[in-house]
Amino acid sequence: MSVDRGLDIVDFHLHFRIGTDETIHACEDAAGMHPGGEHERAVRAAGSAPYARAWRQAWSFPDPEPPAPRWQDEADRWADELRAVQVRRAVFVTGGGNDTVADVVDRHPDLLLGFAHHDPYSPGAADELERAVTERGLRGLKLFAPLLRGPLDHTDLDPLWSTAQRLGVPVLIHIGHYGSAGGLSFGRYGNPDELARMARRFPELHVVVPHFGVQHVQDLLFAAWGCPNIHVDTSGSNQWVRWMPYKLTLEDLFRRCYETIGPQRIVYGSDSSWFPRGYVTRYLDDQLRVCRELGMPDDHLRAIFAGNAERLLGLTDRPAENPGPGPRAASRPGRK
Repeated sequence: MSVDRGLDIVDFHLHFRIGTDETIHACEDAAGMHPGGEHERAVRAAGSAPYARAWRQAWSFPDPEPPAPRWQDEADRWADELRAVQVRRAVFVTGGGNDTVADVVDRHPDLLLGFAHHDPYSPGAADELERAVTERGLRGLKLFAPLLRGPLDHTDLDPLWSTAQRLGVPVLIHIGHYGSAGGLSFGRYGNPDELARMARRFPELHVVVPHFGVQHVQDLLFAAWGCPNIHVDTSGSNQWVRWMPYKLTLEDLFRRCYETIGPQRIVYGSDSSWFPRGYVTRYLDDQLRVCRELGMPDDHLRAIFAGNAERLLGLTDRPAENPGPGPRAASRPGRK
C-alpha cells in the first residue's frame, strides 16, 4: 500500500488486545462498573449492542474478531499492518499488563512503544512505574480516571506523579465517558478540576488527556489554559460529540484546541485496537483533512502528527521545536 501524506506519522494511542486483560478488569471491578455482577453486565451489553452495531455500520467497520491466541502472532500482525499504512512509530497504551506490553514492544522495537498501565492506588505503584520504565523500557503511564479508587489529586498518588516527573515520562489520563455504548458515563473521580490541581503541583509532569477530554472538553480547555503541562490527544472516532446537547464536530474540536492551547500541545492518536479493522486510516485521514482545511502550516502539522509525540516520548535528542501558538492563541490576553 503506497501512501503519500507528506509527513511522518507517530501514533500516540493504540490498544493491544489479548484474550482477557486482567489489569483492566480489576480496575473496572474496583470502580464498581458492574454492580450487578455478570448478569448486569450481560443485560447491559445486550441493550447496548444495537448502538455498537449501528456505529460500526456507519463507519463501515467489520465486527471485531478475537485476538490471536498467541500474543506474538498478534504483535506481528500489528507490525505488518503499521508498516503497510506507513505509520513510523506507534504506542500501545494498554495490553494485558506492563510485562506483556514490554514483551510486545521488544518484538518490534524499531516500530512499537508501550506505556505502563497499573492501579495507581495499589501498594508500590510508583516503584512499579520505575521498574516498567527503567527495566522494561516503557515510555509512559496510562490511566483511566473513571476507574480510579480515589481522586487524581490525592496526596497518596504524589509518589507516582513525582516518579513520572523525575523519569520524564508522560501520563496519559482518560477522563469522561469510559467504554463507548454501555460504558461508564460518570466516574466518581477524574474531573478536570482534579487534573488541574495535580498538574499544578507537578508542573514538569507532561499530562495528556485523550479524545479531546470527551464530554469535559470545555473544562479541559480551561484547565489547559491554567496549566501549560496539560496536552490533548485526538484519538478515536470521537463519536461522543453526537451525545452533546449542542452541535460539535471534529473540525470544531481541532479549531478550539488549535486557537487556544496551540499546535504544540495537540498529539495525534488513532485508538486503533482490533482486527480485522486493523489500523484506522479513516481517523488519520479525517484528522489530516480537517487540519489542512483549517490552513495549518506544515510545521504545525509535523508537530501534531509526529513531533509532539516524539518529544513527549523522548525519541529525539533535538531541542523541542516550538511551532508557536495557533493563530488566535498568540493574541489572546493573559488575563480576563
